[in-house]
Amino acid sequence: MSVHPLKLAILSAIALPLSAFAASPNVHSAVAQRAQGLIDSPANANALQRADQDGFAAKDTIIDADGTEHVRFGRTFRGLPVIGGDVVVHSRNGKFKEASQALKTKGRPDVTPRIDADQAKVEAGTDFDGSISSISSKGLVVYAGGEKPVLAYEINVQGVSKSQGESNIRYFIDAQNGRVLDAWNQIQTAAVTGVGQSLLLGDINITTDSTSSGYQLVDPTRGGGATYDAHDSDTLTGATLFTDADNNWGNNTTSDRASEAADAHFGVATTWDYYKNVHGRNGIFNDGVGVKSYTHVAFAAYSGVNASWTGSSMKYGVGNAAQGIAPVVAIDVAGHEMTHGVTGATAGLAYNTRDSGGLNEGTSDIIGALVEYYANNSADTGDYLVGEKIYLNNPNGTKALRYMFKPSIDTRSSDCYPKRGFTNTNNHYSSGVANHFFYLLAEGAVVPAGFGSGTSYNLTASSLVCNGDSTITGIGREKAGKIWYRALTVYMTSTTNYPGARTATLNAARDLYGTGSAEYNAVGRAWSAVSVN
Repeated sequence: MSVHPLKLAILSAIALPLSAFAASPNVHSAVAQRAQGLIDSPANANALQRADQDGFAAKDTIIDADGTEHVRFGRTFRGLPVIGGDVVVHSRNGKFKEASQALKTKGRPDVTPRIDADQAKVEAGTDFDGSISSISSKGLVVYAGGEKPVLAYEINVQGVSKSQGESNIRYFIDAQNGRVLDAWNQIQTAAVTGVGQSLLLGDINITTDSTSSGYQLVDPTRGGGATYDAHDSDTLTGATLFTDADNNWGNNTTSDRASEAADAHFGVATTWDYYKNVHGRNGIFNDGVGVKSYTHVAFAAYSGVNASWTGSSMKYGVGNAAQGIAPVVAIDVAGHEMTHGVTGATAGLAYNTRDSGGLNEGTSDIIGALVEYYANNSADTGDYLVGEKIYLNNPNGTKALRYMFKPSIDTRSSDCYPKRGFTNTNNHYSSGVANHFFYLLAEGAVVPAGFGSGTSYNLTASSLVCNGDSTITGIGREKAGKIWYRALTVYMTSTTNYPGARTATLNAARDLYGTGSAEYNAVGRAWSAVSVN
């Protein structure tokens, strides 16, 4: 299971029982069984970093048009989930081709702990910087997100963090010495057909549901996704479904609560359509089931300036007029947050302070931008700015949360990948490298309008790259988006780092366009331009 939002996010690397072959709608049992046979073959043990007592259970299957099969497995060791041990087995005609994983050793730890679960809970609780509502142990696991696998306790802490707000933290505590090995918030956030008179997009068409008493904001064509009013609360316990008598929603201002509901409803529908029409994905979990959206959420720790994906629903903050922030219902926010759900359902990139956290957050920024372009709405034209529409005063349209073409404009994000990778880095800043790569791959070293010579930004082609390759040309958003999506769903795993993402996207470009193609070469060149070599 997984929970997600633009400033917080989640990984769920839980090993499934063998019965999961038939349990998941995304697992084709015959394909999974063939892949399991390849896992069991001694000839593939080294490629899979398979230890003698490792177990595997299928989580997802993808079959290419040419018959190539990709099966994602969770891993256990002596019955304990191996966090970061997930692997994708690639085969064709029953023959093993390769495996995608981050695990680099067949070494496994002793499974006898030196501290008990209560001590592990104390260590996690001490690390948590806020008020705790609950703390519990999920038991022993093998944590494989570092250099070598370590026996650990998985501890869940819920409460309100001073730094992260509403929190559902997944801690991994070393079972030998009580050290915090890793932690991430399982709530991922953002600091940001009737007629919808929306707040940010003008008048738009939205799909609703007709009832005997009128209309409700439920979309029967997209899995029953529905939009609710949280009534300026953060708990959602009193939330109510938006209903209307004449199928006209809002009045383009905040005086009608349905205005921002129309934005949210439209954003979710557009993101659904983008995934379905561009990538063939039927909803977040690829099961055709829609999600609930809650507007008018008063995020306690962010004064309403937030949005989130919780694993099954969307939450949109009320904004803060005193801070110049509109309700956080921009279309790229919807695309961003729903993509956290897709990431959790596929690669499961850990939302931590290392490379994988930046890749998780960057993936949401990338798809959020692509959804904005896909919407093709003149009131919010496509761009590579993140969250620019949430600012009440933005006359030039250049103020944003993040800048994909030059991440360091926000003074905190990274343009270039550091030599030793990211450690203890906020994933909203480490995401800059992924965003920067994607912009260069799609557009090349081209300065966007409003940021070039004569502006306060004064960007040049040379300032958009880290290696002086200022003549790099783009392959277009469509091809770049297809490469990133395939890399995410077929090749990336929970602890993929930036060099691993380079490999994953090259593999994806090879599959889609061929080794040595212009697209394949552009992927390598764009990564080098952000110092991922």
